Amino acid sequence: MTLSLFSCTSKAPEKVKPNVLFILADDYGYHDLSITGSKFYETPNIDRIAQEGMIFTDGYAACQVCSPSRASIMTGKFPARHGITDWIGAPTGENWRKAGRSNQLLPPEYVHALPQECTTLPEAMKEAGYLTFFAGKWHLGDKGSWPEDHGFDINKGGWDKGSPIGGYFAPWTNPNLENGPDGENLTMRLAKETADFIKNNRDTSFFAFLSFYAVHGPIQTTQEKWAKYRQKAEDMGIAESGFEMGHFLPIRQVQDNPVYAGLVESMDDAVGYVLNSLEELGLAENTIVIFTSDNGGVAAGDAFATSNLPLRAGKGYQFEGGIREPYFIKVPGIGNGQTCNTPVSGTDFYPTLLELAGADLKPEEHVDGVSLLPLLRGESIAERPLIWHYPHYGNQGGEPSSIIRKGDWKLIHYYEDGREELYNLKDDKEETSDVSTDHPDLVKQLSEDLFARLEEMGARYPSRDPEWTVEKEEEHLQQVIQKRWPQLEKQRLEFLSPDFDPKNNWWGSMVTKD
Repeated sequence: MTLSLFSCTSKAPEKVKPNVLFILADDYGYHDLSITGSKFYETPNIDRIAQEGMIFTDGYAACQVCSPSRASIMTGKFPARHGITDWIGAPTGENWRKAGRSNQLLPPEYVHALPQECTTLPEAMKEAGYLTFFAGKWHLGDKGSWPEDHGFDINKGGWDKGSPIGGYFAPWTNPNLENGPDGENLTMRLAKETADFIKNNRDTSFFAFLSFYAVHGPIQTTQEKWAKYRQKAEDMGIAESGFEMGHFLPIRQVQDNPVYAGLVESMDDAVGYVLNSLEELGLAENTIVIFTSDNGGVAAGDAFATSNLPLRAGKGYQFEGGIREPYFIKVPGIGNGQTCNTPVSGTDFYPTLLELAGADLKPEEHVDGVSLLPLLRGESIAERPLIWHYPHYGNQGGEPSSIIRKGDWKLIHYYEDGREELYNLKDDKEETSDVSTDHPDLVKQLSEDLFARLEEMGARYPSRDPEWTVEKEEEHLQQVIQKRWPQLEKQRLEFLSPDFDPKNNWWGSMVTKD
């Protein structure tokens, strides 16, 4: 298998397994790249992976928030099956009331660490003869459930937390990543750790998983990059307003945040550093490169950093902006420069990489994933439903819901009132037209299929909050509309002001290169 994949390249020696570089961004939206349509962000290095590999236009994260999606990459299982259905640390049950949102439902409990009984992707790669390496964000359990406890030989920076504690410039707080000199850029540091690992193990088959904390909040950049993108936003024309009200929170409608844009460019610089290292070491022609994200860009909640338009909403939401991701696979010799519009999931990386490595598949493990090798070869795979289960309220304003996508059709079931929306994504990827009333038989069929699969997976569901009242919820929403929304508009213009001053040390790396 391996020989047939790489026989057309002259540099790869015979009988050598392909190396793997898996790059996972955090909170990075489908349209946060130049190649997917952004006119504001600049991403030449990530674009290069797409241009030299295969672009999966309908590539999805397994959840609209991080921990469930990451667990699905590691296990090949949908969140309803492995049980991590919310970001680890999110409140459940009556504790949700502390969020002050006055919602109708109480979210169910969920699993708080990657299950030890699962044979993970890195464990399977180790069995296949790979040296395994992890750098960056983990967020799949406390100590005892860190990367080294689930198949990674080396761990640089992976621990409990889901954001860069202390920020993106040293000194940061991370028990598994020593601080460099003050002002060192965390994103580039993780890239350098990855490149050093590759250099030191160039003669060994390696599986390197570079999991950036970027572009998760707190969004930070250098003064130089901020100034570059502030000017770019001004040249493009600054819109009078940047947000529209969603169901629970305002949602950003424009890409013009110069702080976030600088953070994006720093990540792209870091990607370029690792790609260039592969080239310099003569390993690029025998290395599979994957780039994806764990959920959509943050259009509401958190840092309100980006817009995913024309996709609807963003991180935490049941719409395409929350779950459709950059999804690129570069395999030397096959699929290069091609585009594929077959719906695929984060669960599919596990079997795909095993097959590319010439290893035996583990269908009892990656039960919700399929190998994408036929698609990479220009062939097809059998149509199958993709399932999402998020019985929680997202910090970003998403609603407790479950989703099934089959072919061009996407059905969303809402747990607050039991309503169901139906979208034809071929005709309406923006999800502007709910056509459920036009196709009652299809709605019934998809809904029955969705819940039969959720029951088989052992899904948990939210319960009604007996303390909820419509008056309390409406009072909260009015506070958001009258106070939070104007604050966000004001902050957006402050970021774009020539006189903007962050009033802290987060661009204290002016004397260093990031």
